[in-house]
Order: sequence, then structure tokens, then C-alpha cells
Amino acid sequence: MGTTLLTSCCSSLRNHYQSSQFLQSKQIIQTHHMCVHSSLDKSCSTTKATSDSEENGFVDEDTEKFSGFFKRRSAIISGVSLVSASVLGFPRDGFAVVKQGLLAGRIPGLSDPDEQGWRTYRRPDEKSGGHGVGWSPIIPYMFSVPQDWEEVPVSIADLGGTEIDLRFGSSKEGRLSVIVAPVLRFADDLGDNATIERIGPPQKVIDAFGPEVIGENVEGKVLSIGVAEHSGRTYYQFELEPPHALITATAAGNRLYLFNITGNGLQWKRYYKDLKRIADSFRVV
Repeated sequence: MGTTLLTSCCSSLRNHYQSSQFLQSKQIIQTHHMCVHSSLDKSCSTTKATSDSEENGFVDEDTEKFSGFFKRRSAIISGVSLVSASVLGFPRDGFAVVKQGLLAGRIPGLSDPDEQGWRTYRRPDEKSGGHGVGWSPIIPYMFSVPQDWEEVPVSIADLGGTEIDLRFGSSKEGRLSVIVAPVLRFADDLGDNATIERIGPPQKVIDAFGPEVIGENVEGKVLSIGVAEHSGRTYYQFELEPPHALITATAAGNRLYLFNITGNGLQWKRYYKDLKRIADSFRVV
């Protein structure tokens, strides 16, 4: 009978202990459940349960297990949030920068460098700008530049205003711009398939459009005039000094194209060969 009583007491104590452990574990789970649903506050994850156990002189094994579980859960949730922002397009600073580079008007058009380190720019078909009411899309153009030349944002405050379609620059060698102007500004009988010859001879063109490029009268500044033909299209080529400038002019569709390269005296002296090569590479395609 004594044995039966002892066994019954031990069983009762064991059941009481297991019930206590169950309630304690349940309390821990509820505490962490509330923390997770409170915006995943990291500071709330296991601090309270652990400190309560430490005050009683021990750290419960179940508490440590649940603590590790919720730490892993928080890490997984944070990782999923980061991936969601990057892949699904949720607003993040880095993602906004990527989008900005693809906005209309700033679509990249440079090729990879060739074996000499030169890259070819071709105006993207999707690029906006110059599409006024009644005007056809701008016919793409292309040119080549050394590897360190980069596109520069165009401002409406620039000389030529909105007719400046593109700017490029190199801190070492110089800068360039492309002006695309409607031929109706100069004649109303050129139609939608104008040529540079119909606009006028080289001297007339540079006298009329030179100031558009350098911001002053070109009289006495034209050092040389050349004419070249590529794929049936005629190009007028001018060198001005000072200020130092290389201008290539042609017409296509209902627009006049003025490709302009400028630089200071030192740049002109050191990199004239490269600048002339850039000017000669300009084509309307």
C-alpha cells in the first residue's frame, strides 16, 4: 500500500510538472506570437521570456528552442521582404535609380568598346524629344567616341533650347552636342525629304547656323570647309577658331542636323586627332 501511495504521489507530481511545462511553453509561444504580429519587432522576440527564466536562476531549454525558432523566422521574413522589393518592384531607393536610367529621353545608346576602346552611339528609336505636332519621328543618327566619353543631361536653358537633342562630354578631351532643327525655320518649300544641298551651299549654311552652335557670329572664324558624301547623303564639314569647334551639318526628313564638337586650346592641341575622328564619324541613318 505504501508503494502504491508513493507511486501515486510521483505520478501526480510528474503530471503537475508536465502541465506546468506545457503552460510555460504555451505562454512563450503566445508571447512570441504577439511580438511577430507587432510589426516583427526584433527587440520583443525573446528578451522577456529569457529574462524571466534567468531571474529564477535557470534558462529553460524550451525557451532557447523557441528563441532560435523565432530568430530564424524573423530572418526569413526580412529576406523575403528584401527580395520582394527588388524583384516585384516595391519602392526602394536602389530600384528608383535603375528606373531613372531608363526614362524616355535618357535611354542609353552606346555600344561596348571595340578593340581600340571606341564606342558607337546610335540614337535609340524609343528616345523621346523633338516630336512636335505635325512632325515625323527623328531619324536616328550615330557617331563614335573614345571610351571615357559619356552622355550629359540636356537642359532647356542650353543654347538652342529644346533643339539640342543630345550632349556628350569628356573632362579630358572636350564636349559635343547634336542640334536637330526643323527646316521650316529656313525655307517653307523643302518638304519632308530635305537635303543639305537644297538648304544652300556650305557658306550659306555656316553663316545661318554657326551662331546656333557657338553663340556668336561666325564671320572671320571659319578656318576650313569640306564636303563629304556617305550612303548618298551629303555632309558639310566646318572647322572654326576661336572658339575651337568642328561642325558637321546635313539634312534628313524635315530636319537639319548640326553635330558640334568643342574644346579649349589645350584640348585642341593634345586631342585634335581624336576630335576630328569623332566629327568625321557622324552619320544620319
